[in-house]
Amino acid sequence: MARWGTFSIVAYDPKSQELGVGVESKFFCVGAVVPWARAGVGAIATQSYANTSYGPLGLQLLAEGLTSEDVLARLISADESAELRQVGIVDARGRAAAFTGTKCLPWAGHLTGENFACQGNILASARVVEAMAEAYVKTQGALAERILAALSAAQAAGGDRRGQQSAALLVVKEHGGYGGFNDRYIDLRVDDHPQPIEELKRLYDLHQLYFAPPKPEELVPITPELRRCLQKFLKRLGYYQGAIDGLATREFDEALFNFCGKANLEGHLRDDGNFDLRVLHYIESLVMEHRKNE
Repeated sequence: MARWGTFSIVAYDPKSQELGVGVESKFFCVGAVVPWARAGVGAIATQSYANTSYGPLGLQLLAEGLTSEDVLARLISADESAELRQVGIVDARGRAAAFTGTKCLPWAGHLTGENFACQGNILASARVVEAMAEAYVKTQGALAERILAALSAAQAAGGDRRGQQSAALLVVKEHGGYGGFNDRYIDLRVDDHPQPIEELKRLYDLHQLYFAPPKPEELVPITPELRRCLQKFLKRLGYYQGAIDGLATREFDEALFNFCGKANLEGHLRDDGNFDLRVLHYIESLVMEHRKNE
């Protein structure tokens, strides 16, 4: 069996009713092994010589009405190698449970709190799990952002004592998937990277750009000044050939539409006279990258 260390958090947000798992490890493709979640049911992290049957079986037991503690007891009692395992569970009522087998490689341990469980093995010290829990509790914002803050804090406290390699973020909610057809709201993986948590944050930012609706403060009126800025940027990128005058013209509208269509951002175009600042920032980043490569 492969010997690998991991730290993870499972969590539930009672306000949004989202359930999520965040994980990092000095192990290739950890996102294919550790995180499991089902909207309205629960979230599970199975690690340390991971028994991946804990994921689907545990979620099924939660769906049948068992508590997190009862599910944990059922999984462990049926596993002859349970003392090698580590698992964290949270259900859709925020009840959390965790287990660290006596044969997990040190440092290994866990902490549970209201609506979350943190666990890790082959860590630099107990401080890794403590920092993860503290960051989760103190951070404000969406569940995914709190989970990412927890992973960052754990890494800053020493993380997996053998280093970094992969990370993953899974968040589910009812009809949260693309088009509302499933519950997979956020499913991001960094399978092999020198700084996987930082890369996971970058992917999360892109996910929010492409799929999340704008916040009120991210919508601004399309003024002549803003239109002039967009004309300049789109001209630099080769989409617009007209004057930089801030006027609303068909040529400008077509250039903006063509850019957004190619960038998969057409859903951000509006007909209420407002513009999504996230699109402006994205265009600006492309222009900066274009200048660097000239």
